[in-house]
Amino acid sequence: MGKIFCLMGKSSSGKDTIFKKIRDDEELNLKPIVSYTTRPKRTNETNGVEYFFINEKELNKFEKEDKVIEKRVYHTVHGDWYYCTINDEQIDLESNNYLLITTLESYKSLKDYFGEDKVYPLYIHVEDGIRLQRALDREKNQENPNFDELCRRFLADNRDFSKENLSALEINEFYTNKELEECINNIKKDILNLI
Repeated sequence: MGKIFCLMGKSSSGKDTIFKKIRDDEELNLKPIVSYTTRPKRTNETNGVEYFFINEKELNKFEKEDKVIEKRVYHTVHGDWYYCTINDEQIDLESNNYLLITTLESYKSLKDYFGEDKVYPLYIHVEDGIRLQRALDREKNQENPNFDELCRRFLADNRDFSKENLSALEINEFYTNKELEECINNIKKDILNLI
């Protein structure tokens, strides 16, 4: 029976980079689950790779078809942005193991939907000062930098990924992303032990 590995962490903790390295590791052979979002596509993103970019009308259609596994909304300075996992036949736990980037809220929903024994957390930790500098550096490279949204996300992540919230979901093991290769090797070792 396959497993779903949920890569989580605050913004600018390195999730995208770690995701790509783990996803591309042939020994692990994890299939990516691509989430859906209504937020605008960033300059360096490709539809169907980082996310499927949809509008609210398309999201409502998925909801009417009862295909939404989990959904969350972020009230941004530019309006509401939805993120969700859709039952779109990407996931076949009889045949594969999977990897996706997600939040604590959606991790809980995925555990409820697929079963606790099939969904595992991979929480990435980075010291806040380093995270903030990474976020600033990334935002400066955007075509239209949005520092208001950067600040909102930074503060929201501190609330969302509080020690209390992590403990409530029994996430007690962290992968510190100070040295990227060491972090990836630790994650890989634990995934191999589980699959």
